[in-house]
Amino acid sequence: MIVIGKEYRFTSLEIQDLKNRFGSIDCIDDKDRNIQDIIEEVKYYLGEKQECIIVLNMPKVLFDAVSLAIEKLEVEKLHIMSIALFLNIHLQKCYIDDYKTLNHVVDTIGHFSPMQYILKRLIDFVGVAFIAFFSMPVMLYSIHRIQKDSPEGGVIYSQKRVGLDGKEFTCYKFRSMPIDAEGDTPQFASKDDTRAFPWGETMRKTRFDELPQLWNVIKGDMHLIGPRPERKYWVDKFEKSIPYYAKRHSVRPGITGWAQVKYPYGANEEDAKHKLAYDLFYIKRWSLAYEFMVVWETIFVVIGKRGL
Repeated sequence: MIVIGKEYRFTSLEIQDLKNRFGSIDCIDDKDRNIQDIIEEVKYYLGEKQECIIVLNMPKVLFDAVSLAIEKLEVEKLHIMSIALFLNIHLQKCYIDDYKTLNHVVDTIGHFSPMQYILKRLIDFVGVAFIAFFSMPVMLYSIHRIQKDSPEGGVIYSQKRVGLDGKEFTCYKFRSMPIDAEGDTPQFASKDDTRAFPWGETMRKTRFDELPQLWNVIKGDMHLIGPRPERKYWVDKFEKSIPYYAKRHSVRPGITGWAQVKYPYGANEEDAKHKLAYDLFYIKRWSLAYEFMVVWETIFVVIGKRGL
């Protein structure tokens, strides 16, 4: 696999995954270089290979010329792909274009159809009944441990989050931190957040702290599966700096989601952008198959305490 350009920045996890699949990844910088120099470097990396995927990770202004030059190379199985198509097929996420030149990628993202919504609600109610029945001992024990580990403060923590069409709703969680943990300024959660008390840390890693959101699902504020609801403070910030961020509010948020099982805890704006790419892919490509894939992978998150 050869990647030309640096428009999209692959994460370390993605690079490792792609190396496992393709064997090697060679990267070519296209900045301030002419097409002939780029092609010569492509030839060098190709060597005697007769099969290769070349990903054009570059601005549109260079794309066509470089693609045409590569097609002239005598390689038996040469697959040339745009970064947007590559991410869609191999990493199952949308390409977030900073220059908004790929509007067609997200133009079709909108509300779920009536039939999709009905199917989602059926999954919601069946899932809530199943989870509530089997998690009741965990919820009762969590109430006991929260009162023991952090007696100052209530068991349930409520917070305004942004949901469908950008409207706020009250989201419920088991409290996992002291009542004054955040202070005056909102902070990103992290995988090993030192603010959590002992049982709170366990709940966060196993996602038991999300169980009270079953009530949000019953009320219709949320689905079991969808983009995670974010606070208005961060939504306002990201909508100004991340293209298409508001599109994630085309559907109701979820307790778990495609981004949650595919990407670790987000700690900055770059992480929020990667998660958005997964959220938009999920909304755009929604199907029962993806719904059950999220359920299946969430089970491994809980069992493996991956803390996503």
